[in-house]
Amino acid sequence: MSVQLDDAPLFGRLERQAPDALLAIIGLHRADPRPGKIDVGVGVYRDATGATPVMRAVKAAEARLLATQDTKSYLGPEGDQRFTDLLAPIALGGALAADGRITGVQTPGGTGALRLAAELIAVADAERAVWIGTPTWPNHAPIFRAAGLTVRTQAYYDAAQSRVDFDAFLAGLTQARAGDVVLLHGCCHNPTGTGFAHHEWAVLAKEIARRGLIPLVDLAYQGLGQGLEEDAAGMHVVLNGVPEAMVAYSCDKNFALYRERVGALWVQADRPAMALPVRENMLVLARSLWSMPPDHGAAIVRTILEEPALTSDWRDELTQMCGRIRSLRAILGAAHPALAPIARQDGLFALLPIGRETVAALRAEHGIYMPDSGRINIAGLNDETVARFVAALLPHLKG
Repeated sequence: MSVQLDDAPLFGRLERQAPDALLAIIGLHRADPRPGKIDVGVGVYRDATGATPVMRAVKAAEARLLATQDTKSYLGPEGDQRFTDLLAPIALGGALAADGRITGVQTPGGTGALRLAAELIAVADAERAVWIGTPTWPNHAPIFRAAGLTVRTQAYYDAAQSRVDFDAFLAGLTQARAGDVVLLHGCCHNPTGTGFAHHEWAVLAKEIARRGLIPLVDLAYQGLGQGLEEDAAGMHVVLNGVPEAMVAYSCDKNFALYRERVGALWVQADRPAMALPVRENMLVLARSLWSMPPDHGAAIVRTILEEPALTSDWRDELTQMCGRIRSLRAILGAAHPALAPIARQDGLFALLPIGRETVAALRAEHGIYMPDSGRINIAGLNDETVARFVAALLPHLKG
Protein backbone atom coordinates (compact mmCIF):
# COMPACT_ATOMS: atom_id res chain seq x y z
CA MET A 1 0.00 0.00 0.00
CA SER A 2 1.43 3.34 -0.98
CA VAL A 3 1.53 6.19 1.52
CA GLN A 4 0.12 9.50 0.35
CA LEU A 5 2.69 12.14 1.20
CA ASP A 6 1.90 15.78 1.63
CA ASP A 7 3.65 17.36 -1.35
CA ALA A 8 3.71 20.83 0.22
CA PRO A 9 7.27 22.11 0.74
CA LEU A 10 8.55 21.39 4.24
CA PHE A 11 9.62 24.95 4.86
CA GLY A 12 6.49 26.27 3.24
CA ARG A 13 4.77 25.49 6.53
CA LEU A 14 6.85 28.04 8.41
CA GLU A 15 5.22 31.30 9.39
CA ARG A 16 6.83 34.72 9.47
CA GLN A 17 8.27 35.69 12.85
CA ALA A 18 8.38 39.13 14.37
CA PRO A 19 11.93 40.54 14.37
CA ASP A 20 13.69 40.90 17.69
CA ALA A 21 12.73 44.34 18.96
CA LEU A 22 16.16 45.13 20.42
CA LEU A 23 17.94 44.11 17.22
CA ALA A 24 15.62 46.46 15.33
CA ILE A 25 16.62 49.30 17.66
CA ILE A 26 20.29 48.53 17.01
CA GLY A 27 19.67 48.78 13.27
CA LEU A 28 17.83 52.09 13.59
CA HIS A 29 20.62 53.56 15.71
CA ARG A 30 23.25 52.41 13.26
CA ALA A 31 21.40 54.01 10.35
CA ASP A 32 20.86 57.35 12.13
CA PRO A 33 23.34 59.90 10.65
CA ARG A 34 23.07 62.37 13.55
CA PRO A 35 26.45 62.79 15.29
CA GLY A 36 24.95 63.22 18.77
CA LYS A 37 22.81 60.05 18.81
CA ILE A 38 22.76 58.03 22.03
CA ASP A 39 22.33 54.27 22.34
CA VAL A 40 21.04 53.14 25.72
CA GLY A 41 19.43 50.01 24.34
CA VAL A 42 22.17 47.42 23.83
CA GLY A 43 22.89 45.59 27.09
CA VAL A 44 26.67 45.65 27.16
CA TYR A 45 29.06 47.56 29.41
CA ARG A 46 30.59 50.65 27.82
CA ASP A 47 33.37 52.83 29.14
CA ALA A 48 33.51 56.63 29.17
CA THR A 49 34.42 56.70 25.46
CA GLY A 50 31.46 54.52 24.48
CA ALA A 51 33.60 51.46 23.75
CA THR A 52 33.16 47.97 25.17
CA PRO A 53 36.79 47.33 26.11
CA VAL A 54 38.75 44.12 26.40
CA MET A 55 39.72 43.95 30.08
CA ARG A 56 43.41 44.21 30.94
CA ALA A 57 43.52 40.77 32.58
CA VAL A 58 41.80 39.26 29.55
CA LYS A 59 44.43 40.73 27.22
CA ALA A 60 47.20 39.35 29.43
CA ALA A 61 45.58 35.92 29.64
CA GLU A 62 45.12 35.77 25.86
CA ALA A 63 48.79 36.60 25.36
CA ARG A 64 49.74 33.70 27.64
CA LEU A 65 47.40 31.34 25.82
CA LEU A 66 48.83 32.39 22.45
CA ALA A 67 52.32 31.62 23.70
CA THR A 68 51.60 28.37 25.52
CA GLN A 69 48.50 26.68 24.10
CA ASP A 70 49.65 23.60 22.21
CA THR A 71 46.39 22.11 20.90
CA LYS A 72 42.94 22.96 19.61
CA SER A 73 41.58 19.49 20.27
CA TYR A 74 38.05 19.01 21.56
CA LEU A 75 37.04 19.50 25.13
CA GLY A 76 34.67 16.97 26.65
CA PRO A 77 30.97 17.77 27.17
CA GLU A 78 31.84 19.10 30.64
CA GLY A 79 34.12 21.73 29.11
CA ASP A 80 37.11 23.11 30.98
CA GLN A 81 36.59 21.60 34.41
CA ARG A 82 39.39 23.66 35.91
CA PHE A 83 37.52 26.80 34.79
CA THR A 84 34.35 25.61 36.52
CA ASP A 85 36.19 24.65 39.70
CA LEU A 86 38.00 27.99 39.97
CA LEU A 87 34.86 30.00 39.26
CA ALA A 88 32.72 28.12 41.80
CA PRO A 89 34.10 29.82 44.94
CA ILE A 90 33.52 33.25 43.39
CA ALA A 91 29.94 32.46 42.42
CA LEU A 92 28.90 30.08 45.18
CA GLY A 93 31.25 30.99 48.01
CA GLY A 94 33.96 28.72 49.38
CA ALA A 95 31.76 26.58 51.62
CA LEU A 96 29.11 25.88 49.01
CA ALA A 97 31.70 25.28 46.29
CA ALA A 98 33.19 22.52 48.44
CA ASP A 99 29.80 20.95 49.21
CA GLY A 100 29.71 17.41 47.85
CA ARG A 101 26.11 17.93 46.75
CA ILE A 102 27.10 20.47 44.07
CA THR A 103 28.33 19.64 40.58
CA GLY A 104 28.98 22.01 37.68
CA VAL A 105 29.82 22.07 33.98
CA GLN A 106 30.85 24.73 31.48
CA THR A 107 28.19 26.05 29.11
CA PRO A 108 28.05 28.38 26.09
CA GLY A 109 27.18 31.53 28.01
CA GLY A 110 24.51 32.05 30.60
CA THR A 111 21.88 31.28 27.97
CA GLY A 112 23.40 27.84 27.49
CA ALA A 113 23.35 27.32 31.25
CA LEU A 114 19.65 28.20 31.40
CA ARG A 115 18.83 25.91 28.47
CA LEU A 116 20.77 23.03 30.03
CA ALA A 117 18.90 23.61 33.29
CA ALA A 118 15.61 23.59 31.39
CA GLU A 119 16.46 20.31 29.68
CA LEU A 120 17.53 18.78 32.99
CA ILE A 121 14.24 19.77 34.60
CA ALA A 122 12.33 18.30 31.66
CA VAL A 123 14.17 14.99 31.85
CA ALA A 124 13.71 14.79 35.63
CA ASP A 125 10.01 15.69 35.54
CA ALA A 126 8.46 17.55 32.61
CA GLU A 127 5.35 18.30 34.70
CA ARG A 128 7.25 20.77 36.88
CA ALA A 129 6.26 24.35 36.06
CA VAL A 130 8.79 27.19 35.99
CA TRP A 131 7.65 30.37 37.75
CA ILE A 132 9.08 33.66 36.50
CA GLY A 133 8.54 37.10 38.00
CA THR A 134 7.52 39.82 35.57
CA PRO A 135 8.97 41.77 33.94
CA THR A 136 12.07 39.74 33.13
CA TRP A 137 14.67 39.18 30.41
CA PRO A 138 12.58 38.49 27.26
CA ASN A 139 14.52 35.30 26.50
CA HIS A 140 13.73 33.59 29.80
CA ALA A 141 10.31 32.18 28.96
CA PRO A 142 11.20 31.01 25.42
CA ILE A 143 14.17 29.04 26.77
CA PHE A 144 11.99 27.00 29.12
CA ARG A 145 9.14 26.60 26.67
CA ALA A 146 11.58 25.32 24.05
CA ALA A 147 12.42 22.49 26.47
CA GLY A 148 8.73 21.61 26.70
CA LEU A 149 8.18 23.10 30.14
CA THR A 150 5.19 25.08 31.34
CA VAL A 151 6.00 28.67 32.23
CA ARG A 152 3.88 30.54 34.75
CA THR A 153 4.33 34.16 35.78
CA GLN A 154 3.95 36.13 38.96
CA ALA A 155 4.27 39.80 39.82
CA TYR A 156 7.75 41.04 40.73
CA TYR A 157 7.92 44.78 40.09
CA ASP A 158 5.84 47.71 41.34
CA ALA A 159 6.16 50.18 38.47
CA ALA A 160 4.44 52.99 40.34
CA GLN A 161 7.02 52.83 43.16
CA SER A 162 9.96 51.60 41.01
CA ARG A 163 10.72 48.81 43.47
CA VAL A 164 10.28 45.11 44.05
CA ASP A 165 6.73 44.18 45.05
CA PHE A 166 7.86 41.59 47.56
CA ASP A 167 4.41 40.86 48.95
CA ALA A 168 3.06 40.19 45.47
CA PHE A 169 6.02 37.95 44.66
CA LEU A 170 5.45 35.89 47.81
CA ALA A 171 1.72 35.73 47.03
CA GLY A 172 2.56 34.35 43.62
CA LEU A 173 4.50 31.51 45.20
CA THR A 174 1.33 30.32 46.92
CA GLN A 175 0.08 29.22 43.50
CA ALA A 176 3.13 27.03 42.85
CA ARG A 177 3.05 23.30 43.54
CA ALA A 178 5.70 21.51 45.57
CA GLY A 179 8.52 20.62 43.17
CA ASP A 180 7.94 23.57 40.83
CA VAL A 181 10.93 25.71 39.87
CA VAL A 182 11.24 29.41 40.76
CA LEU A 183 13.53 31.56 38.60
CA LEU A 184 15.39 34.23 40.57
CA HIS A 185 17.71 36.98 39.33
CA GLY A 186 20.80 36.70 41.53
CA CYS A 187 21.57 40.42 41.26
CA CYS A 188 21.27 43.42 38.92
CA HIS A 189 17.77 42.53 37.75
CA ASN A 190 17.18 42.74 34.00
CA PRO A 191 15.30 44.92 33.08
CA THR A 192 14.41 46.81 36.29
CA GLY A 193 17.68 47.10 38.22
CA THR A 194 15.74 46.29 41.40
CA GLY A 195 16.56 43.45 43.77
CA PHE A 196 15.54 41.84 47.02
CA ALA A 197 16.88 43.33 50.22
CA HIS A 198 19.00 41.01 52.33
CA HIS A 199 16.21 40.37 54.83
CA GLU A 200 13.86 39.61 51.91
CA TRP A 201 16.28 36.97 50.61
CA ALA A 202 16.10 35.33 54.05
CA VAL A 203 12.30 35.34 54.03
CA LEU A 204 12.29 34.07 50.45
CA ALA A 205 14.65 31.21 51.29
CA LYS A 206 12.37 30.05 54.11
CA GLU A 207 9.26 30.30 51.96
CA ILE A 208 10.84 28.38 49.07
CA ALA A 209 11.99 25.65 51.46
CA ARG A 210 8.63 25.51 53.24
CA ARG A 211 6.76 25.07 49.98
CA GLY A 212 9.20 22.52 48.55
CA LEU A 213 10.12 24.67 45.54
CA ILE A 214 13.37 24.51 43.55
CA PRO A 215 15.23 27.81 43.03
CA LEU A 216 16.99 28.41 39.73
CA VAL A 217 19.20 31.48 40.10
CA ASP A 218 20.25 33.38 37.00
CA LEU A 219 23.50 35.09 38.05
CA ALA A 220 24.52 37.03 34.95
CA TYR A 221 25.96 40.29 36.33
CA GLN A 222 27.94 39.43 39.44
CA GLY A 223 30.26 42.28 40.37
CA LEU A 224 28.43 45.01 38.45
CA GLY A 225 25.97 45.84 41.23
CA GLN A 226 27.49 46.22 44.71
CA GLY A 227 30.58 44.02 44.30
CA LEU A 228 31.43 40.36 43.75
CA GLU A 229 30.70 39.14 47.26
CA GLU A 230 27.77 41.47 47.88
CA ASP A 231 26.03 40.56 44.63
CA ALA A 232 25.99 36.85 45.48
CA ALA A 233 25.15 37.16 49.19
CA GLY A 234 21.39 36.85 48.79
CA MET A 235 21.71 33.83 46.54
CA HIS A 236 23.96 32.15 49.13
CA VAL A 237 21.19 32.54 51.72
CA VAL A 238 18.80 30.69 49.43
CA LEU A 239 21.25 27.93 48.50
CA ASN A 240 22.04 27.33 52.17
CA GLY A 241 18.36 27.09 53.01
CA VAL A 242 17.12 24.56 50.45
CA PRO A 243 18.05 20.96 49.59
CA GLU A 244 18.02 21.36 45.79
CA ALA A 245 18.89 24.33 43.58
CA MET A 246 20.46 25.39 40.28
CA VAL A 247 22.68 28.34 39.39
CA ALA A 248 23.08 29.53 35.79
CA TYR A 249 26.15 31.76 35.50
CA SER A 250 27.52 34.08 32.85
CA CYS A 251 31.06 35.45 32.51
CA ASP A 252 30.04 37.51 29.49
CA LYS A 253 29.51 40.69 31.50
CA ASN A 254 31.90 40.62 34.45
CA PHE A 255 34.80 39.46 32.27
CA ALA A 256 33.50 41.42 29.22
CA LEU A 257 33.68 38.23 27.15
CA TYR A 258 30.38 38.74 25.36
CA ARG A 259 31.24 37.14 22.03
CA GLU A 260 33.17 34.26 23.62
CA ARG A 261 29.99 32.86 25.25
CA VAL A 262 31.33 31.74 28.63
CA GLY A 263 29.04 30.30 31.28
CA ALA A 264 28.48 27.50 33.78
CA LEU A 265 25.62 25.58 35.35
CA TRP A 266 25.87 24.28 38.90
CA VAL A 267 23.28 21.94 40.36
CA GLN A 268 22.86 21.35 44.08
CA ALA A 269 21.43 17.88 44.75
CA ASP A 270 19.63 17.01 47.96
CA ARG A 271 22.44 14.67 49.06
CA PRO A 272 25.98 13.86 47.89
CA ALA A 273 24.96 10.47 46.47
CA MET A 274 22.72 12.24 43.93
CA ALA A 275 25.44 14.53 42.57
CA LEU A 276 26.87 11.90 40.23
CA PRO A 277 23.55 10.97 38.53
CA VAL A 278 22.82 14.67 38.16
CA ARG A 279 26.19 15.25 36.53
CA GLU A 280 25.84 12.26 34.22
CA ASN A 281 22.50 13.55 32.98
CA MET A 282 23.90 17.04 32.52
CA LEU A 283 26.68 15.66 30.33
CA VAL A 284 24.33 13.53 28.22
CA LEU A 285 22.12 16.55 27.63
CA ALA A 286 25.08 18.83 26.88
CA ARG A 287 26.31 16.30 24.32
CA SER A 288 22.99 16.51 22.45
CA LEU A 289 22.73 20.31 22.70
CA TRP A 290 26.21 21.52 21.71
CA SER A 291 28.37 18.40 22.02
CA MET A 292 31.29 20.28 23.57
CA PRO A 293 31.47 23.94 24.61
CA PRO A 294 33.93 26.42 23.07
CA ASP A 295 37.32 26.59 24.74
CA HIS A 296 38.80 30.04 24.32
CA GLY A 297 36.69 32.13 26.68
CA ALA A 298 36.77 29.56 29.49
CA ALA A 299 40.53 29.21 29.04
CA ILE A 300 40.85 32.98 29.47
CA VAL A 301 38.87 32.95 32.72
CA ARG A 302 40.80 29.92 33.98
CA THR A 303 44.12 31.61 33.22
CA ILE A 304 43.03 34.75 35.07
CA LEU A 305 41.83 32.83 38.12
CA GLU A 306 44.95 30.63 38.25
CA GLU A 307 47.25 33.65 38.52
CA PRO A 308 46.80 35.84 41.63
CA ALA A 309 48.15 38.96 39.91
CA LEU A 310 45.71 38.60 37.04
CA THR A 311 42.86 37.85 39.42
CA SER A 312 43.66 41.00 41.38
CA ASP A 313 43.81 43.12 38.22
CA TRP A 314 40.48 41.68 37.00
CA ARG A 315 38.85 42.44 40.34
CA ASP A 316 40.24 45.99 40.31
CA GLU A 317 38.96 46.72 36.81
CA LEU A 318 35.58 45.17 37.58
CA THR A 319 35.33 47.41 40.65
CA GLN A 320 36.06 50.42 38.45
CA MET A 321 33.35 49.36 35.99
CA CYS A 322 30.90 48.95 38.86
CA GLY A 323 31.87 52.36 40.22
CA ARG A 324 31.27 54.04 36.85
CA ILE A 325 27.78 52.57 36.66
CA ARG A 326 26.99 53.69 40.20
CA SER A 327 28.27 57.20 39.46
CA LEU A 328 25.97 57.49 36.44
CA ARG A 329 23.08 56.18 38.52
CA ALA A 330 23.72 58.90 41.09
CA ILE A 331 23.66 61.60 38.39
CA LEU A 332 20.38 60.32 36.95
CA GLY A 333 18.82 59.88 40.38
CA ALA A 334 19.61 63.46 41.35
CA ALA A 335 18.19 64.93 38.14
CA HIS A 336 14.48 64.55 38.95
CA PRO A 337 12.31 63.02 41.71
CA ALA A 338 10.85 60.53 39.20
CA LEU A 339 14.36 59.24 38.54
CA ALA A 340 15.43 59.03 42.20
CA PRO A 341 14.91 55.23 42.43
CA ILE A 342 17.61 54.72 39.78
CA ALA A 343 20.25 55.76 42.31
CA ARG A 344 19.11 53.01 44.68
CA GLN A 345 19.11 50.28 42.04
CA ASP A 346 21.97 48.13 40.74
CA GLY A 347 23.56 46.94 37.55
CA LEU A 348 23.30 47.96 33.94
CA PHE A 349 19.56 48.40 33.62
CA ALA A 350 16.70 50.61 34.73
CA LEU A 351 13.09 51.11 33.60
CA LEU A 352 12.29 54.74 32.95
CA PRO A 353 8.82 55.96 34.05
CA ILE A 354 7.79 56.78 30.47
CA GLY A 355 5.54 55.28 27.82
CA ARG A 356 6.02 54.17 24.23
CA GLU A 357 5.07 57.60 22.88
CA THR A 358 7.87 59.25 24.86
CA VAL A 359 10.34 56.60 23.71
CA ALA A 360 9.37 57.34 20.13
CA ALA A 361 9.66 61.09 20.67
CA LEU A 362 13.13 60.80 22.23
CA ARG A 363 14.21 58.72 19.24
CA ALA A 364 12.77 61.08 16.63
CA GLU A 365 13.70 64.39 18.23
CA HIS A 366 16.97 63.63 20.00
CA GLY A 367 18.41 60.44 18.48
CA ILE A 368 18.08 58.57 21.81
CA TYR A 369 17.53 54.86 21.26
CA MET A 370 15.99 52.41 23.74
CA PRO A 371 13.35 49.64 23.63
CA ASP A 372 9.69 50.66 23.75
CA SER A 373 9.55 49.45 27.37
CA GLY A 374 11.77 52.36 28.45
CA ARG A 375 14.49 49.99 29.64
CA ILE A 376 17.85 51.72 29.45
CA ASN A 377 21.44 50.55 29.76
CA ILE A 378 22.99 52.96 32.25
CA ALA A 379 26.48 52.25 30.91
CA GLY A 380 25.40 53.52 27.49
CA LEU A 381 25.80 57.02 28.93
CA ASN A 382 28.93 58.95 29.87
CA ASP A 383 29.77 62.25 31.56
CA GLU A 384 29.02 64.20 28.38
CA THR A 385 25.94 62.40 27.06
CA VAL A 386 24.20 62.03 30.42
CA ALA A 387 23.52 65.78 30.54
CA ARG A 388 21.96 65.75 27.06
CA PHE A 389 20.01 62.63 27.92
CA VAL A 390 18.58 64.20 31.07
CA ALA A 391 17.76 67.47 29.28
CA ALA A 392 15.82 65.56 26.62
CA LEU A 393 14.03 63.38 29.17
CA LEU A 394 13.00 65.96 31.81
CA PRO A 395 10.09 67.53 29.89
CA HIS A 396 8.45 64.09 29.71
CA LEU A 397 8.63 63.30 33.42
CA LYS A 398 5.84 63.87 35.95
CA GLY A 399 6.27 65.40 39.37
